[in-house]
Amino acid sequence: MADEDVADDDEGEGDGGSGRKKKLILFGGIGIVGLLAIGGGAYFFLMGNSSPPPMVDGEQPVQEEQKPVVFYDLPEMTVNLATDGRSTYLKVRIALELQDRGMVDQISPYLPRILDAFQIYLRELRPADLEGSAGLFRLKEELLRRINLSVYPARVEGVLFKEILVQ
Repeated sequence: MADEDVADDDEGEGDGGSGRKKKLILFGGIGIVGLLAIGGGAYFFLMGNSSPPPMVDGEQPVQEEQKPVVFYDLPEMTVNLATDGRSTYLKVRIALELQDRGMVDQISPYLPRILDAFQIYLRELRPADLEGSAGLFRLKEELLRRINLSVYPARVEGVLFKEILVQ
């Protein structure tokens, strides 16, 4: 009887082992199929769109024209930053990106309002607010928001820093 119990245990382990192998093969196959799908999708998105657009009856492909833009330089500004101890100054030169020359005429009367909005905001900044590219990006976005509020209904497309100096 003891020998039969040992034989039955061996057979039970064999069935459990083959079940584990089936699960391993199943999960391995699913993993390989998943990796192939991800690789194929990556190839499609990165390399699949590099072919030129199809041409109809020998026509040339349509080229998108870049619209000309106008840059309007603001006067140089120097402001005292908000600090606890010693004085820290920010010197900045900014250019505004506009759609066309007509926008310059619309914005010029609002120049005192623009400079006032910039001065008020810049004086509240701390030197730590200007550290790194993220700080400058936030500054650029906030200045763009403030200038568009100042010149509404006209619209400024972008704020470009020509010079930034924190001293």
